[in-house]
Amino acid sequence: MLIRVCTILLFSLFSVVAVKAQVAEPEKDKALESVAEWVKLTPEEYIYRWRATAVDNMEVYGIPASITMAQAILESGFGNGYLARVANNHFCIKCKKSWTGRTITHADDRPDDCFRVYDSAEESFADHADFLCSGERYDFLFSYDITDYKSWAKGLKKAGYATAEDYAERLISVVERYNLSLLDQKGGIALYDEYLADKLGVKIEPVAKESVSVSQDTANETSGAESANLRIAYSDRGVDPNNYRVTINSHAGYNVYRTNGTFYVIANEGDTYERIGELFELSPKLLRRFNDVKKPAQPVANDIIYIEPKMASWDGEEMLHTVTAGETLYSISQMYGIRLKSLIRLNKACKGKDIVEGQTIRLR
Repeated sequence: MLIRVCTILLFSLFSVVAVKAQVAEPEKDKALESVAEWVKLTPEEYIYRWRATAVDNMEVYGIPASITMAQAILESGFGNGYLARVANNHFCIKCKKSWTGRTITHADDRPDDCFRVYDSAEESFADHADFLCSGERYDFLFSYDITDYKSWAKGLKKAGYATAEDYAERLISVVERYNLSLLDQKGGIALYDEYLADKLGVKIEPVAKESVSVSQDTANETSGAESANLRIAYSDRGVDPNNYRVTINSHAGYNVYRTNGTFYVIANEGDTYERIGELFELSPKLLRRFNDVKKPAQPVANDIIYIEPKMASWDGEEMLHTVTAGETLYSISQMYGIRLKSLIRLNKACKGKDIVEGQTIRLR
């Protein structure tokens, strides 16, 4: 369902303090492509465009959406910075030894620092989440509450994400200036949109739980004169798992179960993530994220398939699990409804490391 917010004056209705990208603008002849015709994005356009992606990553990875957005704002200058424009790099993530993709050299701490190049901005947001989740120096951050953006900001500085001495204060300032903490709350996208509409003096209809983020491919379609009539896209077709608690115990021929506060179904013979995703109004990509697998993986009969994000830890009474024959960290994460990366962090295990029968696994 598409709902248009008419005549939104995105920038002129209230003043904002300019936020500069961490990486300075280079000479134009150093760019990978022409940047002369770039139409500058306003803060509201940028936040609006990527708020749903930040919330999706919060639900999958456990990183506050407010922190994701604040970092993207600081590092990319609301998407207007050089690296965001020519490399789709919205977080100024450097190459590091593990990076095997395309790169670009750009002056930062050194004149020839190496930065990652992405095919899309979505890829940059996903890599940022994976970068924080896979880096051991950031492990302690995930012990903070999802709504504790101040501890996350201070922790990122402590872990060395950026060299600026006031990096934590700058993150906190951005979160508070643009009310990004609303995104960390339940129903955060609707809360933020209501706040923005109120701030701009426009009316919007109530929205569904799920929202659709705008792809970077259409970024310039809403710039310039068209930005005053920004289209807001919402989906009212998504399955709301909360409804199952009250009236629904089956959907599209599947029984819906719950463990650790998370709803799942059991795969049938011949099922695919595409088929289950279509029935439950979830994209196959998002469904695979919920279940800690990547394309082209497909389920087999009797697999547990989660239809919403798993939890970061076990909420039951048991604190430990004793491994039985044939079990893996992945199968245990599915059994208890715990994110695989969270289970790995809890047990300081390597992703590719085998576990053995009789081994004790921490659940929280």
